[in-house]
Amino acid sequence: MPENEDKKVVGQSSQNADTITLLEAIQILWGKKFTLFFFVLFGAVIGVCIAYWLRPQYTSDVLLQIDVKGSKAGKAMGEMGALLDAASPADAEIELIKSRMVLSYVVDAERMCFNATPIGVVDRFTHKEGRMDLDSLYIPEIARGEKWKAQVIGTDSYEVLDPEERVILKGRVGDMYRAPYAGDTLNIHVSKMLAKPGQMFVLSQSDDLTTIESLKKKLSVKEKGKQTGIIEASYSHRYPDKAASILNSIAKTYLRQNVEMKSAEAAKTLEFLEKQLPGVKAKLDSAEKVLADYRFRIGSVDVTGETQAHLQKEADLQKQLLQLEQQRQAATRLFKEEHPNVQTIVKQQNKLKAELSKLKKNAERMPLTQQEVLRLKEDVAVNNEVYTNMLNNIQQLRVVRAGEVGNVRIVDFARMSMRPSKPKKVNIIICSVAASFMIGVLLVFLMRMIQNGVRSSSEIERETNTSVLAKIPQHHDSGVSRKSHRKFVVQECPNDTVSESIRSVLTAIDFSYTENSDHQIIMITGIVPGVGKSFVSTNLAAAYGLVGKKVLYIDADMRKATCRFTNVGLTDVLLGKKTFEEAVFKTCGVDGLELLESGKYKSVAFEILRGGRFKNLVEELRPHYDKIIIDTPPFSLVADTYMICPLADLTLIVLHYGRHSMEAIQEALQNLNRYSDKPKAFIMNHCEHRSGYGYGYYGQYGYYGKSKKDKS
Repeated sequence: MPENEDKKVVGQSSQNADTITLLEAIQILWGKKFTLFFFVLFGAVIGVCIAYWLRPQYTSDVLLQIDVKGSKAGKAMGEMGALLDAASPADAEIELIKSRMVLSYVVDAERMCFNATPIGVVDRFTHKEGRMDLDSLYIPEIARGEKWKAQVIGTDSYEVLDPEERVILKGRVGDMYRAPYAGDTLNIHVSKMLAKPGQMFVLSQSDDLTTIESLKKKLSVKEKGKQTGIIEASYSHRYPDKAASILNSIAKTYLRQNVEMKSAEAAKTLEFLEKQLPGVKAKLDSAEKVLADYRFRIGSVDVTGETQAHLQKEADLQKQLLQLEQQRQAATRLFKEEHPNVQTIVKQQNKLKAELSKLKKNAERMPLTQQEVLRLKEDVAVNNEVYTNMLNNIQQLRVVRAGEVGNVRIVDFARMSMRPSKPKKVNIIICSVAASFMIGVLLVFLMRMIQNGVRSSSEIERETNTSVLAKIPQHHDSGVSRKSHRKFVVQECPNDTVSESIRSVLTAIDFSYTENSDHQIIMITGIVPGVGKSFVSTNLAAAYGLVGKKVLYIDADMRKATCRFTNVGLTDVLLGKKTFEEAVFKTCGVDGLELLESGKYKSVAFEILRGGRFKNLVEELRPHYDKIIIDTPPFSLVADTYMICPLADLTLIVLHYGRHSMEAIQEALQNLNRYSDKPKAFIMNHCEHRSGYGYGYYGQYGYYGKSKKDKS
C-alpha cells in the first residue's frame, strides 16, 4: 500500500477512536453515575434553599375598559361628540397607565417610598417574617445611605437603631415620632405592625423617581385580545393587601385623570364656541334684515314649488358639508391628511360640493326676482343652521364639563389573593436539579476531553508494534495496597471482571513462551504514578500462586518504602543487614506466593541498584522460583527502573486508560529499548467497563460480575 494511503487509514482510525457514539456516551455517564448523583443531590439542595429563601409574592389584577368606538355621552352629543370623544388606541392608553403622571400619584398615596424590610435567616426560610408598614419616614441625608434598623420590643412598640446600633427613639404604632440626629431630625410614623418581639427591620427611604421606575418595571399592563379595548393590569407584592391596594390606586388615578382630560377638552372647546357665537348671531341677523328689506322694496314674491324644493335641497347639502367637515377635523386629530380615513371624507366633501355647484347653475334659469329671493333665503337658512348647531353644542359641552364623563371605566377592581403566585417551588427545584445534572454531564465530558489520551488498544499496537496483553476495568478495590491489609482481588473476588482480566494477562504471557526464554522474571512498571502498577503486579503474582506456581514478588520501589507484613525488606538484604530468609514473607494467604517488601531505607536506592548486589540476588533466586515479579518505580521520574530492566525476561508497562498520549507512550518505549532488547508489552488499566467481549471485558454473563457471596 502506498505511504499516503497508509497515512489516510491511520488518520481515519485515529478520528474514529476519538469519535463518541451515543451508546458510548451513555456508558461514560453510567460509569460516572455516582458523580452525577452527587450533582443531582447538590442541585436539589440548592433548589430547595432557593425556593424557601425567596419571599412569597402575591399577584392581583384589575380590569379596565377603554371605549375605542366613543362613549355613549359622546354619541349623545352628536357631531360635537365626535370631536371630543375621539378614542386613542389601546397601546397609547397602556403607556398612559404606566406614565409618571399616573404612577407618581400612586407612589405618594400608597407611601411606597418608605420601606421596612424584615431581616433574619431563620425567619426568612420558615416564612415567618414580620411586617411593618410606614406612613412616614425621613432619614437625615447625611446618613441616608447607611443601614438603619427598627427592632420590635412589644406587640405595638418598637425602637429605632442608627447605623452604629444605638437606640435613637422608642415609639408605638399609630403615632408620629421625631428624634434629633447629626444636626437634622429623624421622623417616623408606623401605621401597622405584625411582628414578634425581637424581630428586626431595615428602614430605607428612596426618592420618588427611583420608586416610580421600580413600580413601572413590576407593573404588567396588556390588552386582552386584539382591539377589544379591555386592558388588564397586574402587580405582585409580598403582601396581598398591598398588591390590591396599589392596583386599585392606579385604576382610580387613571380614571380620574381621563375624566379630567375630557373635561378640560370640553372646557376649551366651549370657550372657543362662546367666543364665536356673537359673530354667528350677527351674520344671521344681517341675512334676515337683507331679505326683509328686499321683500319690502319689491313687494311680495310668489315662490314656486320648484324654487322651494331647490332651496330645501341646497340647505340639506350645506348641512351635510358641515357634518363632513366636523368628521374630517376629528379624523385629523388621530391621523395625517394622507390617511385613507381622511381621504374618504375629503372625497365625500368634493362630491357634495359638485352637487351644490350643479344646483346653483340650475337656479340661474329661474327669473331674476326668484333667484335673488332664493339666494337671500339660502343665506338666512345656512346662518340659522350654523347658529342653531352652535347653541346645541354649547349646551352639550356644558353638560360634559359638569357631568365629568370619560371613555374609561373600571370593570373589575383588584382583590386580595390568598395564594402566592411566586415562587413556584417545584419548578425551581426541577430547574435546579436539571441545571446541576447538565453541569455534571459537561464536567464529565470536559474531564474526558482534558484526559485526551489513547483509549484504543489496536491504535497502540499499530503505532508501537507492541502487544497490549489486557484491558483491566476500573475497580473500586485496589487489591493489596501499600497501606492496607486487604486480600488480593483475584483471591477475594475470583469471578470479578478484574480477576478475569488479570488471568488473561497470565494466559497471554504463558502463550508467548519462546525457546530462549520462559519469561521467568517479569518486571512491571509504569510511565507515571497512579496508573495502578502495584495493583497489577500484586494480583498477577497472586494469580500465578493460585494456579500452583511458586512465585516471588519483589517490591523494588524503594523510594516509597513501606513494610506491611515485616519490619525488613529488600534494602535490608542488599545492605547486608538481613539475609533473604529473614526478610521474605511467606504467609500472605496464597500458597506458593512469597513477598519481599521494599524495606525502610530510602536514600540509597539508586546506589544499591548501580552495583551488582541486586543482580546477584536475582540470579541466586532464579533457580528457586517459577516466577519472579518485580514491581519498579515509574521510569519517567527516576532511573531505578533502567537499572532493573536488563535483568527482566519480560517487561510489562502499565498504562492508564485515556491518560497517556501516543507520543508519551512511544517515547517511554524508546527509553526502555535503550537499556534492554528483551520482550515488552502493555497493560491498560482503569478502563471504562463496557458490555461485550474484549480484553478483560465481560457483561453480566452467567455469574460473572458477582461476588462470592452472591454466588453462594
